[in-house]
Amino acid sequence: MERENKTSISEFLLLGLPIRPQQQVLFYILFLSMYLTTVLGNLLIIFLIRLDSHLHTPMYFFLSHLAFTDVCFSSATTPKMLMDMQTGSQTIPYGGCISQMYFFILFTDLDSFLLTAMAYDRYIAICYPLHYTTIMNQSLCSLLVVGSWILSCASSFTHTLLLVQLSFYNNKTSVSEFLLLGLPIRPQQQVLFYILFLSMYLTTVLGNLLIIFLIRLDSHLHTPMYFFLSHLAFTDVCFSSVTTPKMLMDMQTGSQTIPYGGCISQMYFFILFTDLDSFLLTAMAYDRYIAICHPLHYTTIMSQSLCSLLVVGSWILSCASSLTHTLLLARLSFCEEHTIAHYFCDLAALLKLSCSDTFLNELVIFTVGVAIITLPLICILVSYIHIIATILKIPSTKGICKALSTCGSHLSVVSLYYGTIIGQYFFPSSSNSNFKDIISAMMYTVVTPMLNPFIYSLRNRDIHGALKKILLLRLPFDPCYEFLLAILISFHYCFSSSKEVKILKVFDNRLIVALGKETE
Repeated sequence: MERENKTSISEFLLLGLPIRPQQQVLFYILFLSMYLTTVLGNLLIIFLIRLDSHLHTPMYFFLSHLAFTDVCFSSATTPKMLMDMQTGSQTIPYGGCISQMYFFILFTDLDSFLLTAMAYDRYIAICYPLHYTTIMNQSLCSLLVVGSWILSCASSFTHTLLLVQLSFYNNKTSVSEFLLLGLPIRPQQQVLFYILFLSMYLTTVLGNLLIIFLIRLDSHLHTPMYFFLSHLAFTDVCFSSVTTPKMLMDMQTGSQTIPYGGCISQMYFFILFTDLDSFLLTAMAYDRYIAICHPLHYTTIMSQSLCSLLVVGSWILSCASSLTHTLLLARLSFCEEHTIAHYFCDLAALLKLSCSDTFLNELVIFTVGVAIITLPLICILVSYIHIIATILKIPSTKGICKALSTCGSHLSVVSLYYGTIIGQYFFPSSSNSNFKDIISAMMYTVVTPMLNPFIYSLRNRDIHGALKKILLLRLPFDPCYEFLLAILISFHYCFSSSKEVKILKVFDNRLIVALGKETE
């Protein structure tokens, strides 16, 4: 492990615009007017597009997102410049400078991606006008916007992480790597646990991809509930992939080291997908609340635009939370101790290793935890209080059972997910006892993502119906298609009734015959 001494600084000096002092007032008024015009003009565009149903088209959908991006893009730099011109101060804190750079790159890249999406929209509209509504559907537009956000966040985070590693520390020692102790298991148990966790990880990935696959293919599942479920399935795949592959690789190779940059990146994405899971579960609870408490207004309230807004908002808030923790952690120094008593780079474990003052980090963990974990949990509980009150008013037992069946799975996952997180982060164990922290982390990083497909969908009639329709399609032989179907069959064999198994065996025979012909 390499260590090197660096010089630290707590703030930077911005020289500002190269203008004379007597011109400050004129330029201040000029740039303030331009900034207000930018904000008010773009907010007006968003407001008009939201209000007028005639503007609910792909072109204006992208335009509204571009207008929002332009507001944020301008706000990343202009207010600070105006404040410095007004007060005469030219300093900016280290954290503020890094944050400003992050959001500047984020919205620069996002502008680029959105303009590309708008160009593609115009290309389809002019070159393929008859297929325009089919190609540029709402799901594709939402996918392009969400993909733009994800790629922009990844690009911005990469630049920020590389810059943070160039930080300067005075009379402190920086570490280039950490040592992960991994799971507290005996050497002779390594193979058994490796097979166990590899099986759980593959089940998580294949099970959640199965959910996404079915929801994308079956038009009957294009509803708000399954829209959120598909995003939750994608998040669970990413969430589990942040920690489990590294743990499995360490168990296989015997290596326990992780580079400093890799550790910070792992922590960033771990917090990102933890928060994203929390927001998506809250959105699903709101969806169930509207479906049961306001069924007549369900289609009006839970529109595609609102669902997309909830998902994009979840990504934005999760990225902001994760970035905040990452920037605060990057400012800390790690001196002698570099051993993490965990199987991944957990924020709490990293704070215990720091030889800097971690009061601000702990304060942010508490405040952001209240905003990201506690408030969504309160919203979920309030939603279920209203749901239970509505269910009790249903006269028929069949209606009560149907209402409960739509909420039981969600409530089970919420209890499992929030219970382990609150137990670990709001009631942490002592520094000498890490076993409880590891077990809690294992529950919501490995077990919960694996159970979600089974709890939510594989006992769901709609999912079963979608699976049967896909399995019984008589399509020409395609190795990729047949491989996917083989995976679907293997999953469905474990969770099907005897009648369904007979149907699947018929299809399975057709699959074997087709594979045999191809081999010949």
